[in-house]
Amino acid sequence: MRKLLALLFFISLWIGCGTTQQPVAKTQPENSGKQITQTKTEIIPKDPDVLVGKLDNGLTYYIKHNAKPENKVELRLAVNAGSVLEDDDQQGLAHFMEHMNFNGLKHFPKNELVDYLQSIGVRFGADLNAYTSFDETVYMLPIPLDKPENLDNGLTVIHDWAYFANLSDEEIDKERGVVLEEYRLGLGANKRMLAKWLPVAYKGSKYAERLPIGKKEILENFKYETLKRFHKDWYRPDLEAVIVVGDINPKEIEAKLKTLFADIPKKENPRKRETFEVPNIPGTTIAVASDKEAGINNVSIEYRDKEEYHQDNSVKQYREGIVEGLFSSIMQNRLKDLSENEKPPFSFAYAYHGTSFGRTKQAYNSVAFTDAGKKIDALKALLRENKKAKLYGFTQAELDRAKKSTLMRYEQYLKNKNTEESKRIVGEYIRNYLENEPIPSIEWEYEMHKKTLPEITLDQVNALAKKFIHDDNRIIVITGRKIDGVPELTEEQIRKAVAEVDAEKIINTNKNEDKIKRLMAEKPAGGKIIKEEKNPDLGTITLYLNNGAKVVYKKTDFKNDEVKMTGFKFGGKSLFDTPELKIVSFGLQAVPEAGVNGLSKSDLRKVLAGKKAITTMYFAPNNIRIKGETRPGDLEDFFQLIYLYQTKVNKDPKAFASWKARQEAFLGNLNNLPQFKFMLAFDKFINQNNPRYIPGLPTKELLEQQDYDLSYNEFTKYFGDANDFNYYFVGNFDEQKLRDYIQTYIGAIPNNHIKAAYKKYPDYSLKGIHEFVYKTGKDPKSSVTILYHGDAKDSGKEKMYLKALGEILTNKLIERIREKESGVYGVGARGSINNVPEVKYNFRISFPCGPENVRKLIASTMEEVDKLAAEGPSDKDLNKIKTEWKVQYDENLKKNDYWLNYLFDTDFHHEKSDRYKAYLQAVNAITKKDIQQAAQKYLKNAKNRITGIWYPEGYEEKK
Repeated sequence: MRKLLALLFFISLWIGCGTTQQPVAKTQPENSGKQITQTKTEIIPKDPDVLVGKLDNGLTYYIKHNAKPENKVELRLAVNAGSVLEDDDQQGLAHFMEHMNFNGLKHFPKNELVDYLQSIGVRFGADLNAYTSFDETVYMLPIPLDKPENLDNGLTVIHDWAYFANLSDEEIDKERGVVLEEYRLGLGANKRMLAKWLPVAYKGSKYAERLPIGKKEILENFKYETLKRFHKDWYRPDLEAVIVVGDINPKEIEAKLKTLFADIPKKENPRKRETFEVPNIPGTTIAVASDKEAGINNVSIEYRDKEEYHQDNSVKQYREGIVEGLFSSIMQNRLKDLSENEKPPFSFAYAYHGTSFGRTKQAYNSVAFTDAGKKIDALKALLRENKKAKLYGFTQAELDRAKKSTLMRYEQYLKNKNTEESKRIVGEYIRNYLENEPIPSIEWEYEMHKKTLPEITLDQVNALAKKFIHDDNRIIVITGRKIDGVPELTEEQIRKAVAEVDAEKIINTNKNEDKIKRLMAEKPAGGKIIKEEKNPDLGTITLYLNNGAKVVYKKTDFKNDEVKMTGFKFGGKSLFDTPELKIVSFGLQAVPEAGVNGLSKSDLRKVLAGKKAITTMYFAPNNIRIKGETRPGDLEDFFQLIYLYQTKVNKDPKAFASWKARQEAFLGNLNNLPQFKFMLAFDKFINQNNPRYIPGLPTKELLEQQDYDLSYNEFTKYFGDANDFNYYFVGNFDEQKLRDYIQTYIGAIPNNHIKAAYKKYPDYSLKGIHEFVYKTGKDPKSSVTILYHGDAKDSGKEKMYLKALGEILTNKLIERIREKESGVYGVGARGSINNVPEVKYNFRISFPCGPENVRKLIASTMEEVDKLAAEGPSDKDLNKIKTEWKVQYDENLKKNDYWLNYLFDTDFHHEKSDRYKAYLQAVNAITKKDIQQAAQKYLKNAKNRITGIWYPEGYEEKK
């Protein structure tokens, strides 16, 4: 939770330093709030299943056995050093150093590291990655253990990352271009606004001066020794931790670490690793920034804690964190309710208390995203909600719901303990090392919550509002779009708005609620299973109901507390004629927003508090879809929700108006971003011959055209008919209960005899060879998209060849235009064949770059395409893809999502139901000739190729 900061949200849009942190299985609560009475100071016990130690040179290690997935280990190197430690002449070099650890190590010179890891099935970017932030640098490396030597080699990579980077002058100069391209990606409105508000909001803090991406002039000109100085100062064992979680023997790993890392010397007279504070600022600080190209309008109120924060591993602090979590949950729900008003002041908002920049300061944050013209309205709404909470507190019903939801999460963590994937566990140990976050067992955490939650009183939670919400040390940041002809928001206007809310008499709208105990008063009559089929190979059972529905289910033990589902019926938007399509295409999305069975979305959140029952329903081009997720214990609520959304969805014009207002505020602003303008213009160019074309993001004009009555009627018409509807359930459910619920709820959906069929239209796609050039934006940024499309064969082999071609070409382009030519930060190629509504292929190559390099990089890209068409891939390149696929396949066979999609694809794409058994054989059978012929057929000799180029405004190509 600590990383989900409102202010960091904006920085994340442009810094682009590696990846974000991995999601974790369970989140340690933040630690603040009113103390719960206890008799003695206790220290949180460490999880006994994790082996923690420290080598003589100061390096810390965490080792845990976790056999999910089998034959795989997750390795991490956490370095307690980031951009905040850079000297003035090193700004950007903490991140640059992260890059250099992929460009030459003691045991893997030059680019041999990525090459080797790809050869054992590790994907660059998707698996192998790293990130740099203000206070830390973390390297991520998953290693398949199908070969005995892989583990030792993986540990050797971590060993080299920790100390033995080569840092050759040649490789440093080559990487400058890549990092500068990453820097270029961050240019734009957000960075320009950040430069205005960050020094104001974080005045006196080094965090305002050390954004990880650094300064362009330094990246271009720093001396080699400057980077090496950073590495020498901060890449040392007393500031590093190795994390090993996977299908391993912890004692054996510990012995290996002690031997392997012994050659890293203990640092003598090390440079002090300082901790930097975020200072308090008296009164209310206002920071305002706007830009014509801004795509998001943000209002943020940070109530900064005056005292410093230090994690102390005490049970007392942990208990306080539970109280704080309840406070944040209630505030979050209040803001969610407010956003669903008929005239919402913002499109989305959230609130939380957590760590601010740095590790020693926490703050309560309220954040809203709104329309450009509603920033003051959004600010006042946040201020009022906070003031109301401070004056009147919360209700017992709100607290009870928050307690239920909190306990449900920890119940699920506990039940899934033995089936949690290693990559979701490692983050806890990273945070323990870097931030001293406790690492108790999930059994301890569950028991602590089970014991503590009933003891927490409403007064204790309400006290946090008085503590967190204050007029002093308050920072208000408002950023967003500058509109021609509209005066910019001033600090004086903001202070006036604050004063007006301060002077308002806030009415206590808290009231005793009529408890809504359940979704339905009575169960429907239900239906009957008229036919049943078993597939022993797949482990599935298919049920045919008397209302025309088909249900396929597969019981698994991959996750102890998880059930997932999806469903479809052919038809979708293809069934609407062109005039209808234009007035319901987006309106259909709004229908579920009204809730079901007389219950609003707010009511549904209340009745489902403490339960997991999530459903999503939408119209796709050629089918209607339903997706969902639940737990075994909440299965009946989940089925009731499916039934109600298909048969008793509410009709509420106010809910539609609220949805439309939120869409206008959010999507309308995104459409202002230069990159979105290009994407929309390119999409329109591609579809210039298609009378049924609807843009991916609605314009304000399109939203105004949406017909709610027609949308509601069509939604209920098609979702309300069970005939030919296909449902798929995968997970650890009670089979008899599942069958009962299928008959009771899915069986009760009427059969209105609407046949499942989609309508085919002429091929409106743009034919021939075309180039589309679009100019927008003031920054020196460009991007290129090369799109191939055409007819294809409905063949499983052809689908594999085209997919392999995309991944091989991606690797070759990374080698060529990133590593060799230093022209891009990222590049991707991807191909697929779809057979609905007709068998067509689509292949896309895309990359961002500098405008001056567009033509050169296109030429390089086409040379790589031509090479594959003329020669095919090398054995080495093809084997990399085969190895990756085999590793992924072994893992996928034990994932619910894989089997859910597999069952869906079997019916939707008319695939063979036993194709998984022949998968490895089919992968092994792929030849270089197959890929060469695919390159010739789909790329080199393609009749349809469309190249889209985005240039900044006013840019003129050199002749």
